[in-house]
Amino acid sequence: MVQVDETTQGVLNQISEGFAQKGAYNLRQNGIPLCHGDSEHIKIRKKEDKPGIDILIDGETKGEKVFIPVVVSVSGMTDLVYNDFYVADGADVTIVAGCGIHNGGCNDSRHDGIHTFHVGKNTNVRYEEKHYGEGNGTGQRILNPVTNIEIGENSVFTLDTVQIKGVDSTIRTTNVVMDANSKLFVLERLMTDGDQKAESDIEVCMNGSGSSAQIISRSVGKGNSSQVFHPKAVGKNKCHAHIQCDSIIMDHAQVGSIPEIQAKHVDAAIIHEAAIGRINDEQLLKLRTLGMTEAEAENVIIENFLS
Repeated sequence: MVQVDETTQGVLNQISEGFAQKGAYNLRQNGIPLCHGDSEHIKIRKKEDKPGIDILIDGETKGEKVFIPVVVSVSGMTDLVYNDFYVADGADVTIVAGCGIHNGGCNDSRHDGIHTFHVGKNTNVRYEEKHYGEGNGTGQRILNPVTNIEIGENSVFTLDTVQIKGVDSTIRTTNVVMDANSKLFVLERLMTDGDQKAESDIEVCMNGSGSSAQIISRSVGKGNSSQVFHPKAVGKNKCHAHIQCDSIIMDHAQVGSIPEIQAKHVDAAIIHEAAIGRINDEQLLKLRTLGMTEAEAENVIIENFLS
């Protein structure tokens, strides 16, 4: 078993709850694979032509988790990695990913993870991704994830992504292609503060008949931070999609939400909703009558909103 330092373990506790060096796992630290393991049904192989891994999940996988966290703890590092997931027909798996950056220096630290999912038929895949930043240095903590998902017939894919602390700049790109009778559930939660910036672009193409997608984005903008969301659903067959973007704006933040829908088939039914607003004064007053300070009341409201 590989021993990890205190800083790395602290970041892992934030981004990859339940991570242990057993079963199927791969820990990448400062641009190199630190340790990995296989299980009976999940194999992890290092790529030969570029940085990254292939995760091979066979059809006998039932209710198993695979952990693939990334930690950057060196100031001034730029880490680029390509991870491909091959999910065989009939598999049922949870993939726990995420990246944490600890930057205690004056240079920017950055991680760009390009994750591509090749999902077979009749599968159930849950992908959990947490992004986190910390450190007292003046260098920025930058995360630019790209997620490409191909969902096979009769499969269900759940994308649960969270970024709630310490990331100075992020550009998130998600592309999804859906086959017949497949289902997609996306829950994106994000909070920015100070001068942090966040952009999120999601495009879902429902190519197969009977496919459906639900995209929910919840965000909180504080300080002088800025956020822009651009979820897009394209219906190319008989399908159904619902996009919902809700944001709380505070202080001097700027929040933009630009849902886009395109119907390219007469039986494509797509709905979008977007709402941006401040915390309700009545909610604050009610919590303050219970003895909370204004800051404590705000934190309770934000925590419940993002959860």
